[in-house]
This record gives sequence, C-alpha cells and structure tokens, in this order.
Amino acid sequence: MARPRPVEFDKVKVVAENRRARYDYFIEDKYEAGIALQGTEVKALRFGEGSIVESYAEVKDGEVWLINANIPEFSHGNRHNHEPKRPRKLLLKEREIAKFTGATERQGMTLVPLSVYFNGRGRAKVEIALAKGKKAHDKRETTKDRDWKREQGRIMRDRG
Repeated sequence: MARPRPVEFDKVKVVAENRRARYDYFIEDKYEAGIALQGTEVKALRFGEGSIVESYAEVKDGEVWLINANIPEFSHGNRHNHEPKRPRKLLLKEREIAKFTGATERQGMTLVPLSVYFNGRGRAKVEIALAKGKKAHDKRETTKDRDWKREQGRIMRDRG
C-alpha cells in the first residue's frame, strides 16, 4: 500500500525559508501555526523582508514562542515601529501545544521553523516542524544521497 502523502499547506507567498533546517535536522511532523504580529511587522513581511535562519520555537507556560526571528523595521514606519528580534507568539491549539511539550521534554526533539508565508486568505503563517538533530555522519549521508540522486538524474537524462 502506498504511503500517505504529507499535508501540504496553502502557501501563496513565501516570505522566508529555513533551508538549512532540512540539512541539520530529521523532520518528523510539520504543523501550520498563526503568528501574532504588530502592524508594521505585517507590512515588512508583505515587502518580502524577514529571516528565520537562526530562529527556533520553544514552549513556555503553555504557549509557543518563536525566538530570534528577524523581521526588520518597516522603512515607512514611525515611532510605533516594532523591535526586529522580539519573541513572537505562535497561535496553536492546546492539543498541539501539549504534543510539542511532550516531544521536547521527553523525547529531546526541537521545534524548528521551516518557512514564513501568507496563506490564501492573506494571513501570516509559520510552518514549524518537530525535528531531531543530525550528527555529523548523518549529514554526510544526506549529502551523499543528494549527490547520487543528482547523478542518477543526469544519467537518465543522457540515456533518453
């Protein structure tokens, strides 16, 4: 029987992507979370600014927070502009938060943001994943597999 396909989220405009996360972690489960933003943060994201390369998520007091995500100040903002690296609250259901709490405390997993995007309704969303860190030999294995797949594609294309 075929393996069920993972859930794909409705990503209309991807603002920031953490491509390094797939290299550094084994991705177990993906979740879509809303993000609590201020007005100038939304405007900065709509202009395509923002980075989640060094960011992570953590569960604190029954809430999930996105830490170290950089959304630069809005260029046309005034004195009510936001702080670029402030912690931002992620909007999730209690059942998902309980699952994250158990996985991070008991199983030693990490919450890693994979991308920030706007969905079809124009809402800013964060795709976060429960992930387990890779060791150095796992990373070498990943690189070797990726190179072999690329070489297979070349061979198949050349043979027609």
